[in-house]
This record gives sequence, C-alpha cells and structure tokens, in this order.
Amino acid sequence: MSETSFTPRVFSGIQPSGNLHLGNYLGALKRFVDWQAKDMETIYCMVDLHAITVWQDPADLKKSTRELCAGFIAAGLDPEKSILINQSQVPEHAQLAWIFNCVARMGWMQRMTQWKDKAGKNAQNASLGLFAYPALMAADILVYHATHVPVGEDQKQHLELTRDIAIKFNHDYGVNFFPETEPVIEGAATRVMSLRDGTKKMSKSDPSDASRINLIDDADTIAKKIRKAKTDPEALPSEVEGLEERPEARNLVNIYAAMAEMTVEQVLADVGGRQFSEFKPMLADLAVAKMSPITTEMARLMQHQDEIDKILAKGALRAREITAPILRQTYDIVGMVAPVSL
Repeated sequence: MSETSFTPRVFSGIQPSGNLHLGNYLGALKRFVDWQAKDMETIYCMVDLHAITVWQDPADLKKSTRELCAGFIAAGLDPEKSILINQSQVPEHAQLAWIFNCVARMGWMQRMTQWKDKAGKNAQNASLGLFAYPALMAADILVYHATHVPVGEDQKQHLELTRDIAIKFNHDYGVNFFPETEPVIEGAATRVMSLRDGTKKMSKSDPSDASRINLIDDADTIAKKIRKAKTDPEALPSEVEGLEERPEARNLVNIYAAMAEMTVEQVLADVGGRQFSEFKPMLADLAVAKMSPITTEMARLMQHQDEIDKILAKGALRAREITAPILRQTYDIVGMVAPVSL
C-alpha cells in the first residue's frame, strides 16, 4: 500500500473536562469547522476514555461529554457532514490501543512531557492509563487511517509519537498499513493565553474566572473580561516585532486576528499606534459578535440531551464503518484470528 492510497481524512478530539473556553474554540473548534468545509472526511471525538486517566465524577463526565458535543455543534460542526463521536462508543479505539501498547517502547512513553508534568514526583501513584495515554491517542488517529490531525502545539509531541508507532508497526510487519500522520498546527491563536497573564495558557483550571472567556459566558461578561484583561501602558505597534516581550499585547492581538480571520500583520496595520483603551472595545465587540450565538445554541442544545445522545449514537455507527475493517486488517497483519465482522 502506498501512502498516496490513503483516503484524505481528518481526525481530532477534545477531552470532555467541562468549562469550554475561548482557547478551545480558537485553538480547536473553529479550526474543526474550517476543515469540515474541505473536500475530505472529518471525524471529531469527545475523548472520554482519555478523561478517566484521572478520576472523574461519573455524573460530571456524562454532562461534560454532552456539553462538549453541544459545543461542537454550536461552533458550526454539522453531524451530517462530520462524524461526531464519544470515544467509548467506538470500541476499536481501545482494541487498537492494546496492540500499540505492545508496539510502543517504555522509553518513548517516559519521555512524554505531559506524563512528566501530570505525574510529577508522584509517578508511582499515577494510573497506568495516564502513562499509556499516548498509545491510545495514536490508536484514536490511526484506527481511521487519518492523514491530517489539527492539534494545539502542546499535542505535537504526541503526534510525533503516533508517527513513531506507525513507522515501527509498518517496519515490524513489513507493511505500509498505517499512514505517517502529520500534525496540522495553524492560525493566529493556536495557543490562546490567559487574559490575566500572557505567559500562561488559558485554562479552565485557573482559579480566576477572569482569566478566560467561557463559551457559556453572556455578552456582558465577555465584554467585561476583555475590558479588564491585563495589558501594558504602551500603544500597539505597527509591526509584529513590536509584540516581542509584550505577552499580553501579543495575546489580545492574536485573539483578534483569529476571530476576524486576519493575519497578525493585517491587524497591526489597522490598529498600530492605538492605545488599548481604543483596541479593547473593538476586541470586545468582535468577541461578543462571534461568541454569543455559540453560547445561545449550546444552551438550547443542552435542553435536548436526548437529541445529543442520538447524534452520538449515529456517529458511532458511522465511525465503526471505518474502524471495524481497519482493526480487522490489523488483526490479520499481526496474526490474530478475528471474527468475520467486528
């Protein structure tokens, strides 16, 4: 099988950990919608199996999974155009992950930055799932033979590991079965930073709610948070170089560029020389215009959770039309006796 024979296919996923925010939208959801408009299959996943690598309250996990699906749809993903799934409903993810656990090497996993950060000095008490997380992520992608994976910069190392696993599997079994998937990192705001500290990533875990714009925030809250966002006393520069050593200024300009679908250079050509007292209202108006419809639609969808469940069930059936044959072929390559249908 030559690499050119792989069907162009996009896969990406987000953990259903609750409190979707602007960073999730600009760094992932908006880009998912852009990929949906291109001429290729798109599969987007609520990765609930990844979520339980650390303990989750069961009721909260169910709610967060449905809320994430609502966020996908409210952001513009069409369940008729894209396959929307929660990971646990497509068992081939976990089945392929076991095979990849046997392909990946311990040293590869120990080098993962996120493992080091999350396990820290308490690694002996961390779950085996947290350690093996990257093999499941590789399975998420390769069980679809995905060729493109839109991810944030913080997931690039995991995509590199996915390629390593694919290469080793292909080499070990003398096949060219799994594609060497490329991460797609694009756009002005692939890494949205905190509104209170431009050196830290926007996060739901930040104790300050003012540090982020939540997708459930109303228009007044969005505008207020932007007005109070940390800045510096200097005017905005006219050149990108002028944003160096100015993390808060760079963050707000990046956010504006991403929401306006402009380059940072184009934004600075328009606003260079202006004070933040003039720029922040512009940004607030833009953010409200872009985010308020998403907030409203998410709230509507969460009033009809049975419909969300039907969308996820239908997505799982469509996904398995892709994943079951790929897993069956994998079993055959490895030498496992698989049933006629999975």
